[in-house]
Amino acid sequence: MKKTINRLAVALLAGVLSLPALATMTASLDRTRVALGDTVRLLVQTDASTDKQPDTAPLQQDFVVLGSSHGSSTQIVNGHMSSQTQVTLFLSPKHEGTIRIPPLSWGAEQSAALELTVGGSGNAPAQGDAGQTGAAPVSMTATLDQKRPYVQSSAVLTLRLYVGVPLTQASLDLPGSAEVLVRQLGDDTQTTESRNGRSYQVIERKYLLIPQRSGQISLKGPTLDAQVQEANGPDINSFFGNAFGSMPLGRLMGTTRPLRLSASAIALNVQPRPAAATGADWLPAQKVALEETWRPDDSSVHVGEPLTRHLHLSALGLTGTQLPDLSKLMTVPDGIKPYPDQAKTDDSVRSGTMLGNRDQDIALIASQPGHYELPALKVAWWDTVANVQREATLPARSMDVLPATGAYVAAKPLPEGNPSTILTTKPAQPDPSHLGGVTPAPVSTWQWISAALALLWLGTGLAWWRSRRVGYLAVISARPITTPSPAVSRQPSKTLRELQQACLDNDPQAARRHLLNWAADYWPESPPRGLQAIAFRLSNAQFTEPLQQLDRACYTEAAWQGQSLMRAFATPPRQMHSKKTKPVIPDLYV
Repeated sequence: MKKTINRLAVALLAGVLSLPALATMTASLDRTRVALGDTVRLLVQTDASTDKQPDTAPLQQDFVVLGSSHGSSTQIVNGHMSSQTQVTLFLSPKHEGTIRIPPLSWGAEQSAALELTVGGSGNAPAQGDAGQTGAAPVSMTATLDQKRPYVQSSAVLTLRLYVGVPLTQASLDLPGSAEVLVRQLGDDTQTTESRNGRSYQVIERKYLLIPQRSGQISLKGPTLDAQVQEANGPDINSFFGNAFGSMPLGRLMGTTRPLRLSASAIALNVQPRPAAATGADWLPAQKVALEETWRPDDSSVHVGEPLTRHLHLSALGLTGTQLPDLSKLMTVPDGIKPYPDQAKTDDSVRSGTMLGNRDQDIALIASQPGHYELPALKVAWWDTVANVQREATLPARSMDVLPATGAYVAAKPLPEGNPSTILTTKPAQPDPSHLGGVTPAPVSTWQWISAALALLWLGTGLAWWRSRRVGYLAVISARPITTPSPAVSRQPSKTLRELQQACLDNDPQAARRHLLNWAADYWPESPPRGLQAIAFRLSNAQFTEPLQQLDRACYTEAAWQGQSLMRAFATPPRQMHSKKTKPVIPDLYV
């Protein structure tokens, strides 16, 4: 019995001695003092092999966990096996002060509490940092040019980033919101500056803030995310120009740690639109300019010909998309029809803020000859510097409209949205006063009816004759030509080649320009000044419809396809000449 008890005791002792020591968990910081915006490494390890992760939820209140790494190792020494698992956490403090890092749990184990001092220059050196001291290695300031902007006006935020250590993979972000639109203003500028005996690279970036409502608005501040080199890195001045680029990590010879730096929230006290601002559009700006040019530069045009007014509106402190549609602010007298072109907007930087531009062409076409007065064009805007309403004004302008060239007569005002009617023509009626003094006798109703029936019969007969003639000519043209044609001069036509290219490019403005040049060669003694005049002189359905489509595209936003016009002028019209005159219009294809 005694031997049995001794055996059990020996076996129990051997089992106890063979068990590994109880697992222990530790936590440590690579430094105990850091500047706000810097990062600290928290090393958590346990003497056990495990796939689980420590509970980092208690850290969320005072830190942002930027990243982590995990590793484990196993050793066998003199027949004894030992394991170790460690997790490295990169922490970015959310505020200054003395921060207590609470105990962390890892399975059944728990670490001890730690303390970290955040603020000042972070004088406590990191392990292996050779004891460098001084100001914070990376810092950021943000200033507003005004804290009480008007709603939908602009405030400029100037951000200055001071960097005293090498950075890579850096990104700076200022997200907007539904209450504040954010746009970067121009490009970054870089300078150098010395602080407390330390050299810093200074990056300055400007943002344009456009509040969308009045009242108190808080916008989250800008945030810098980057990788910071810890040791044995290249000199900062050798590569910092690419701090916000895509510099590979292989360029850095030492290890890096993540860095996150956030500026304070941006507070805006936005003023509403004042009651004194009575303009149709709300334009809060520092300066507004309104200019115009005319094509042609004289004010005399013929009925049916366009007079183009080019308007340029610019505003300092606004974007181009915030500027109003000038065609809706412009009024025209009766007898003038405006055809606004699509406006073009763009933005540029001037005097440290945004300069918005809006350009727009408006074609004016008269339906009756006479003298017209265009009223003054006024754009009301609010001066955010002097806090008063002002007006940008273009003076009134006179416009003389001459009778149409040829026999063009505008039967009625141009209908809305159908500018093709500007090509409508009808034969000019004879003036009874020019009939040699003969006074026409009264005409009865039956005589009018008889004349109308006769004209109808005559028109029917003429249409039948023309259809038969066209069919006959088509048959003749289809037959092979056996007789030699008379010698005709066929020189290349540059104008019609350019017209063909404009049709292929579907460019209505270029096609109109080349057609007018062609018409000037075709009728050198009295060149037409518009497409409707060309259509009237040609008097051929082959050309009328394509010309109407082109004219409509020139003065509206309708899309234009040049195939029909190119087909029409593939066989260009020929003038009637005497036997001694040679044709002046060659074929389109040469």
